[in-house]
Amino acid sequence: MSEFVSMFGEYAGTIWQTLHQLGPLSEKELLAKTHLTVPQLHAAIGWLARENKIRKENNTYAIGDTNMNPTVGKDAGKIWHALNVWGEVDTLSLSRLSRLKESEVFSAVGWLAREGKVDGVLKNIDEKKILFWLK
Repeated sequence: MSEFVSMFGEYAGTIWQTLHQLGPLSEKELLAKTHLTVPQLHAAIGWLARENKIRKENNTYAIGDTNMNPTVGKDAGKIWHALNVWGEVDTLSLSRLSRLKESEVFSAVGWLAREGKVDGVLKNIDEKKILFWLK
């Protein structure tokens, strides 16, 4: 597993531990408690959804069997297809190609990272540009 993908797993662990300790939380509360960025949070949510460990109800995340497969799994398929066709693609382009919001792209990439199907690298730290590709 690459260092980049390992970070997604660490973010997922942070989210799981926080929910385990504090119970259900909104996205805003999770961001405040974990100090993760929005993309990091969504990558972790995608990772945990793939592991069947997180659910979302009424804009609140909680530990439990996931109810997010229909959306995150479908979005992961769109991202996989875009990467399969286009090769290395940055976050903004993935959003345009798949017609998904950036947060949805990161959740889908987190799902694919957990499956070991995608890798990435921070390409331009000033622009926070991340480049993804299939393994």
